[in-house]
Amino acid sequence: MSFFNKALASVGIGAAKVDTKLAKSSFVCGEEIKGIVEITGGSIEQKIDEIYLTLLTNYIKESNDTKVHKQAVLEKKKIVDSFVIGVNEKKEIPFTLTLPYETPVSMGNTKVWLQTGLDIKNAVDPSDKDVVHVQPSPLVSTIMSAAEQLGFRLRKVECEAAPYRWQTHYPFIQEFEFVPTSGPFRGKLDEIEMIFSNNTGNSVELVLQVDRKVRGLGSFLSEALEMDETFVNMRVTTQDLPGFKEQLESTIRRYC
Repeated sequence: MSFFNKALASVGIGAAKVDTKLAKSSFVCGEEIKGIVEITGGSIEQKIDEIYLTLLTNYIKESNDTKVHKQAVLEKKKIVDSFVIGVNEKKEIPFTLTLPYETPVSMGNTKVWLQTGLDIKNAVDPSDKDVVHVQPSPLVSTIMSAAEQLGFRLRKVECEAAPYRWQTHYPFIQEFEFVPTSGPFRGKLDEIEMIFSNNTGNSVELVLQVDRKVRGLGSFLSEALEMDETFVNMRVTTQDLPGFKEQLESTIRRYC
């Protein structure tokens, strides 16, 4: 009977189970994720070699004119060494995991989730997945708010594979696309896009793409060659925030 139970557990039947419970569902970039990993023993005693937490997100990569959905690991952490879980025994292991400042925010089709895995030798490793709702850091939130105060509306947010020149810690970038619906840039610009990188919490690298509204006979050619687009690199710190709306407006005006 014991051998039979062991054989079943090796394929996941009657084996140990894992359930991660987060302290809350929504977190700000840079904040600590806190929670408890609950392990429930199965029909036989099993040795758990390790428990690991993996923070993941999704992004899109274009290959031969086809969009491929990919996953990226944002953070991985082992939270406990090996131990034995008895029959029907329950263990609770508290954990903390810092949400990186460059974690993509939960907007558009972007999803972030925490996957908990138990490493069990010669058996199917049980796992659990929990969605984490990510809010932008105060610094990024204030920058986006400045754009909205200038009459821009956030139209699209998407994670895409990063060009080589923009690759930092991760293989993707998150783009925030704004369109002018009121204010001084309505009718003058098609859109602006924002990309944030090297975010430390106190400073962030902002790549601003200004897409001018081209008029005249040469407009079709200009847009086809992307001559109507300008990229501006800005290093924004928390000290810049009080006057950042005016700084952003001045920067955009230079490229209208």
